[in-house]
Amino acid sequence: MKIKSFIVGPIEVNCYVVSDEAGIGVVIDPGGDGPVILDYIKKAGITVKAVLDTHGHGDHIGANDAIREATGAPLYIHQADAVMLTDPRANLSAFMGYNALSKPAEHFLNEGDTLRFGDLTFQVLHTPGHSPGGVCFVSDGVCFSGDTLFAGSIGRTDFPGGSEPQLVGNIKKKLLPLPEDTVVYSGHGPATTIGREKMYNPFLNW
Repeated sequence: MKIKSFIVGPIEVNCYVVSDEAGIGVVIDPGGDGPVILDYIKKAGITVKAVLDTHGHGDHIGANDAIREATGAPLYIHQADAVMLTDPRANLSAFMGYNALSKPAEHFLNEGDTLRFGDLTFQVLHTPGHSPGGVCFVSDGVCFSGDTLFAGSIGRTDFPGGSEPQLVGNIKKKLLPLPEDTVVYSGHGPATTIGREKMYNPFLNW
């Protein structure tokens, strides 16, 4: 598995292009800067099979359509966040000085889904609390956590549909049981590991 990260968009979101040895890949959270992401995809010879949104906030969806139109890849998102794709107020970008829009998704994600693209396999964990449709993608010793879990922190819970007890509960129930050496690639900031967050994350030690 090859993972290429980009910091994109006005809120500096981590976008990840994940590919296998044969060049089959997915794009996770293309929040902006579509031409930069697409330039890498072209130069690396990657065939994109899916765009995966961890949730529907505007800073994570801004380049959905640019990637889809260039690659023909379908979009996956949890249905609880589907309304955010087409409504800048629902996805909060209208309150941040810009309008992030995306065409509706082709596929909806559910807890326990297994997604397979080439040699890539992702398990879907539904982890609401930051947003109602927040999900994490777990694959081969890595977890793409979106805004569920950060290095030393958790996602904001003061947005509509947010809940700190729900988010913390989902992290403890669904993420912390993962192997401690699982690398967590978050929606913002540096990567971390499950073991490190179990030991040091102040939001998880109560």
